[in-house]
Amino acid sequence: MNSFKKIEEFGNRTAVYAEREYAYAEMVEIADAICAEAGERTLVFCLCSNNTESLFGYVGFIRGHVVPVLLDASIQPDRLQKLIDLYKPAYIWASSEHQDLSETMDRSFVYGDYALFKSPTFFQHELDENLALLLTTSGSTGSPKFVRLSYENVFMNAESIATYLDIKADDKPITTLPMNYSYGLSIINSHFIRGATIIVTDASLLKKEFWDLCREQQATTFGGVPFVYEMLERLKFEELNLPSLKTLTQAGGKLSSTLSAKFAEVCNQKGIRFFTMYGQTEATARMSYLPSERNLDKAGSIGIAIPDGELMLQDDKGDPITTPYVSGELIYKGANVSLGYAESFGDLSKEDENNGILHTGDLACFDQDGYFFITGRIKRIIKVAGSRISLDEVEGLLNEHGHDCVCTGTDDHLYIYTLQEDRVQIKKIIKEKLNLKGFVIKRIEEIPRNHFGKILYSELPE
Repeated sequence: MNSFKKIEEFGNRTAVYAEREYAYAEMVEIADAICAEAGERTLVFCLCSNNTESLFGYVGFIRGHVVPVLLDASIQPDRLQKLIDLYKPAYIWASSEHQDLSETMDRSFVYGDYALFKSPTFFQHELDENLALLLTTSGSTGSPKFVRLSYENVFMNAESIATYLDIKADDKPITTLPMNYSYGLSIINSHFIRGATIIVTDASLLKKEFWDLCREQQATTFGGVPFVYEMLERLKFEELNLPSLKTLTQAGGKLSSTLSAKFAEVCNQKGIRFFTMYGQTEATARMSYLPSERNLDKAGSIGIAIPDGELMLQDDKGDPITTPYVSGELIYKGANVSLGYAESFGDLSKEDENNGILHTGDLACFDQDGYFFITGRIKRIIKVAGSRISLDEVEGLLNEHGHDCVCTGTDDHLYIYTLQEDRVQIKKIIKEKLNLKGFVIKRIEEIPRNHFGKILYSELPE
């Protein structure tokens, strides 16, 4: 199932706007030319930015059954070399000015500012016939662990997303997320299969040029992780004049119930559909969504399973939970569940190890209407004086009381990091609401995050 094989049917419709318009026919011609240089089915590293070169390369490789590994163009040279040693790509599609690659590899093809660098040593990969794509887990560009995705994973998920968002050919999403990130890539895939136009820019939402481009090109859609919505709140999104905007989506982490309700209300006033969604790279991108008409009365919920997917809960013994408001591990079943992981080229010949079932590692419950709510991570549970404490629930409690905090800990040691001088108030809340002892509160200047906005708990000070 390779839906990009069909996109030439959109012919002269505009596929991409990036300083000028590129029709689907032109994109396909360029994409196929890039892939043709790579030749037979092999492995290619793509160092991605939000530009036409990265996008067309990706489309070409998927169409031509070459397996791309999508990496951030800003990946550190030593990390890149480590991945090259582990996976032995035949080619690397990257900026033609990439210094390290230019010194060790020949350019076999050039398009725009990108070149296809050919590996000096030939290596014959054994690739499972269903393997379509490799993505990093949680956006950690230096990790050797990749998620193995099949053509069915990619395009069944794209079809489900296009269905529940009701994506049409006249939609025009603008890029706000990296395309090597599963959420950003899912926006591209789900819009291309419907013949929509993607406005490609690497401009930040904090820049005037981003909003100028939105208005000029009449963007209808964009998506963001929680950090993006925090920025939009600071920018006073409710005051922005964007008459063409029809749909906002949010995924990539839990948006606080307060912020979720605020954006639901603002969007409802502006006539914009606002969808909060839930997913993991291990499920290609999306597993659930909150229908926009329920975004106020179900604020904070991840919603219901995507079309053709199924959500369920299991208790500690692996038995199904069928009672509302009882927390257990969230299990997902669907055709978008990945084939498994890879940690070196030897794993690329592996067949499907998941068989369509994903243990998410998230704790959740559902309400009386069957809407799901994430309550924490299994690995974010500690014991304090013998009681199980969810670090995510502690964070949520403090955030609800207006404290910008993050929490880490080990058994009998809870650490709370705050951005404000509010240690006295936090201490009072923890003691009154949770009756806890043995916690430490530390003020920090900023919360460490990766460029997708996800909190880097491992980088918090001791």
